[in-house]
Amino acid sequence: MKLRRIMVAAVALAALTTSGCSGILSGGGSGGGSDKGPITLAAVIPTSGSSAPTGTYMENGMKMAIDEINAKGGVLDGRKLKLDVEDGACDPTQAAAAANKAVSNGAVVSVGGYCSGATLPTLPIFNSAGIPMIIPAANSEDLVTQKLPNVFLINGTGVQQAAAALKFMKKDGVASVALVDDNTSYSKDITAETKKDAEADGSVKVALATSVTAGESDYSSVVNQIMSVKPDMLYWTGYYQEGGLIINQLKAAGYTGKIMVADGSVDPSLVKIAGGTNADGVFATMTQTPDTIKGAESWIADYKKKFGSDPGPYSTQSYDAVKLAAHAITEAKSTKGADITKALEAVDGFKLFSGPLKFTPEHTLSNGGFQILVVKDGKFVLQDALS
Repeated sequence: MKLRRIMVAAVALAALTTSGCSGILSGGGSGGGSDKGPITLAAVIPTSGSSAPTGTYMENGMKMAIDEINAKGGVLDGRKLKLDVEDGACDPTQAAAAANKAVSNGAVVSVGGYCSGATLPTLPIFNSAGIPMIIPAANSEDLVTQKLPNVFLINGTGVQQAAAALKFMKKDGVASVALVDDNTSYSKDITAETKKDAEADGSVKVALATSVTAGESDYSSVVNQIMSVKPDMLYWTGYYQEGGLIINQLKAAGYTGKIMVADGSVDPSLVKIAGGTNADGVFATMTQTPDTIKGAESWIADYKKKFGSDPGPYSTQSYDAVKLAAHAITEAKSTKGADITKALEAVDGFKLFSGPLKFTPEHTLSNGGFQILVVKDGKFVLQDALS
């Protein structure tokens, strides 16, 4: 109920910024800011709460890109970039407050967005302020269906992830699957699309499709449901905190089927929470991670030298978001939001870690770039690649 009230409030906020009968939010502000001094990029990411480790990877990736750009003279005749990190905590209310603060601080482009449920209420805020959003991680289809002209996703969408999941299930001979989500926008999106695709295809039976409540410690109820339907595979589409617990409790209950998780669970913490070797053999649908990118060795070495640790999930996508923002500002020759948005729409072949970029009319990637990882010796490694 609390989540529902939050989302209702977000919808109400969005409604305040609609124009006419189109249902598409119109930018009430011009974006931009000062025409001299540092140019501020906003990053609403989790720096507290259970997703804070991922937020650290993202912030570090952004800092690497900013340092590289500034070392080469910045943008627009020597103006330096500055990163304004605001804690969204993967909480819709806190993320909305963080976005408002970033707007007040003079952000020109937003390069944050991890949890889709917390990113959604920031959309009308940045849109009303005329600030373009380059979202490096959050990928719920709900972000796309808002049809906002200032929103661009550089991670594969939930629809693309669901298609990749079903393709692997069929390839791996999975006859039946249990789909479990955590009732958040991102997670529900993937399970709904996977269920729809599986039922339309007919080759994989959906033995169970259910939701759990995030933040609990006992998932025996859903474990019992899974055990009762005896699926060939469990596909968990939520985040790693609950995913690790469910894997642990499934293994304790004697589950011997296959397990696959979605990209929100691709984190070393999943393995730790699952305990022992429980996560070994767990598959994952995931876009590129640093160690699965060919030719990223020097980037990884630079990251480790700078931060004293290995880069994690979404560090490269966050690096790319900043690089893309700088490119768009340079091409626009402006810090005005409308000019930067036009420059982003015109991007054709800009090099990202995921490959040359050209946005679809919906401002998403034409190719989701999902691949299959598997946990071996406690680490996620590349299992397979999917188009």
